[in-house]
Amino acid sequence: MAGIGFEIRRILRRESFLNLIEAYGLAGIISSGPWVLSVLGVMVIGILSLSMAVDDREIIQFLVSVTYLMAISLVVSGVFQHVFTRWVADRLYEKKNELILPNLMGLIWVTTLMAGVIGGLAVAFLLDGTSTIYRLLMFGNFVVLCNLWLVTIFLSSMKSYRRIVILFALGYATAVVAATRLADWGLEGLLTGILLGHSLLFFSFFYSIIRQYPGESFIRFDFIRRRQIFPSLILTGLLFNAAVWADKFIFWFYPPTSQPIIGELRASVIYDLPIFLAYLSIIPGMAVFLVRMETDFAEAYDRFYRAVREGDTLARINQFRDEMVLIARNGIYEIFKVQGLTIVVLFLWSEDILSAIGISPLYLALFRIDLVAVGIQLLLLAIQNVLFYLDARGVNVALCSLFFFGNIAFTLLTLELGASFYGYGFAGGALLAVLGGLFLLSRKFDRLEYETFMLQGR
Repeated sequence: MAGIGFEIRRILRRESFLNLIEAYGLAGIISSGPWVLSVLGVMVIGILSLSMAVDDREIIQFLVSVTYLMAISLVVSGVFQHVFTRWVADRLYEKKNELILPNLMGLIWVTTLMAGVIGGLAVAFLLDGTSTIYRLLMFGNFVVLCNLWLVTIFLSSMKSYRRIVILFALGYATAVVAATRLADWGLEGLLTGILLGHSLLFFSFFYSIIRQYPGESFIRFDFIRRRQIFPSLILTGLLFNAAVWADKFIFWFYPPTSQPIIGELRASVIYDLPIFLAYLSIIPGMAVFLVRMETDFAEAYDRFYRAVREGDTLARINQFRDEMVLIARNGIYEIFKVQGLTIVVLFLWSEDILSAIGISPLYLALFRIDLVAVGIQLLLLAIQNVLFYLDARGVNVALCSLFFFGNIAFTLLTLELGASFYGYGFAGGALLAVLGGLFLLSRKFDRLEYETFMLQGR
């Protein structure tokens, strides 16, 4: 993320209040833009459909279908998200850029095959009683989404953040227009619209990658060679995405908290609305995350390891190490402050917010604990980001495992305790991972010199 970091740093050097707003505004748009646009795009389609020939039941079926597509595709593509990004970074370091595009083609083939098998099984066993066209559209959307998340992350590693945000805006604008134009065909028309938008996004991203990394061969599978990959990164991507969705799936398939929507797909009205609304609250925290972690910490990290590589004096290496540790701690603390302040403000206005968008005040308690939970999840992201810089892959696997199993265990417990405790399971799982992460990160910093000099090559 160094590219956008340099731009944000350039804006901040002007030292005016307006430039401060500009820098954090840019960081907020870039860090949160794609997923905010995704959520807003789907919501806009649902809202516009209310005034068209689509009945309420089909709109709910559409929203639930897209939610399942997003959730399962993120978990499945999580298998490759980190491991392929690291593989690309290693090849770029070796200046073997010509291998990037052929291996991306290989990744797309592997992902399409895997998504095809999983999607085919899901269509066969989960969508009983639905139309053939609906099943084909769900299958097509699932395969496209699995590949879309991978090329999006790949493009992020190429530092093309503005392009990602612009293309996401164009892609979801296309989805909204197409879905509303096809709304006369009901649920199938809406799903066709979202498929067109996602397909446009995927091919636009893929075209951008081809332009930047032309290859000498069509397809290669170097990225699955055991000596070139880190299996721990596969677990990290898979467990983290599964952890984020674990509580939702539990609520969807626990009969007292859910109801059938279409086929075997179920939804939990009492749980889904507040949690998805709460996720919009992390935009300020994400902006601080990008500014502090991808500018200050990235620069401090580079100073420390450049000093080590170039054989600088021990005093300067220790000085750079202390600066890096201090910046990491201050960055996490600043995210905590900004997100905490955001949560306090939203706590004060939460009743008015729910009332303004037509949600019952009965959701107030759940919405508030969800605000806290997603704020804690943001802290976990910040801690994991620092650990990724320090190449602490095993620690990240441990944290994702804590998040995943903690979320499942606490969510099941809250179901037994009753409605007053809904949402605390997700918050408890995230908090457990954050506390573990702070302890392990502190330990990692304490052992940094030893591990840097004595454990090279392991």
